[in-house]
Amino acid sequence: MKDAITYKNFIGSVHFAAEDEVFYGKIEGIDDLITFEADNVKDLKNAFEFMVDEHIRDSEKAGIPVKKSYKGSLNIRIPGKLHQKATELAILNGISLNQFIQQAIQHEINHDALKGKQKV
Repeated sequence: MKDAITYKNFIGSVHFAAEDEVFYGKIEGIDDLITFEADNVKDLKNAFEFMVDEHIRDSEKAGIPVKKSYKGSLNIRIPGKLHQKATELAILNGISLNQFIQQAIQHEINHDALKGKQKV
């Protein structure tokens, strides 16, 4: 996501409402819906950081996880030709399609980490 800010390993989506002339966003990767808004970028970042700190404090006080938990399974839809090619490459490499996809995702995460975009 290009329109994002980060703080304490949290990601905030960022949008602009032209009609209202306001920046707004929400904290991603949590079970709650927590939004923030401001009239300018500096205040938006401050509002996001404030809401992250509040979320962490409230979650710890309530004894609940601060981040969404993930099961480790997902359903994806890809073009049939891509599915076929991925399956064939997995077979040729002697691994399952699941392992092939895991490796592809890990490769992309590592690639972004090398470019300084993401902490692994």
